[in-house]
Amino acid sequence: MIKENLKNVWIYAQTELPTTHGIFKVYVFRNTIDHKEHLAIVKGDISNGDNVPVRVHSECLTSEVLGSLKCDCREQLEAGLSYIHNNDRGIILYMRQEGRGIGLGNKIRAYALQEEGYDTVEANHMLGFPDDLRRYDVAAEMLKTLEVNSVQLLTNNVNKVRGLEEFGIDVKQRVPLQIEPNDINRGYLQTKARKSGHLLDFFEAV
Repeated sequence: MIKENLKNVWIYAQTELPTTHGIFKVYVFRNTIDHKEHLAIVKGDISNGDNVPVRVHSECLTSEVLGSLKCDCREQLEAGLSYIHNNDRGIILYMRQEGRGIGLGNKIRAYALQEEGYDTVEANHMLGFPDDLRRYDVAAEMLKTLEVNSVQLLTNNVNKVRGLEEFGIDVKQRVPLQIEPNDINRGYLQTKARKSGHLLDFFEAV
């Protein structure tokens, strides 16, 4: 039985959602930590689950809605949904942390700086932000509310592993979720590998 409340995070709404990747159960979470609504997209029985496949995915309107080629976010979301659909169970946590946590407006400002030749990290710094403002405490509490005991995390970002572990989630395994770069996002992905520590095999020799 899924808990309806845990600390400052709780389930506000839930329903089944048919998608092109299959039928999922969607939970809308509210919280008093960042005061945003976040989603858990769930397949199968994950209650009291060990080694549950989980993708913690940050919202990206420009890619997922507008089809931007500047990043690989839409492709990573699609790959995560496909991975979970092809398994007996799994979770996508869709976190409303646009632009690595700096928000949509600041992300567009950062894009403008990138057009002047700055990379994503440099652009964030010029706007007065750190490399990455995303937080993982809410995601961890969502997993605890869903009564997940341990996870295999679908990510190339070791900071996500550390972030969840810091808030009490047992990450048993990291599962790579690598998307082949296109001509436009190649520099973006190289910056992820060089400056943000993302584990991307196609840039190992860079």
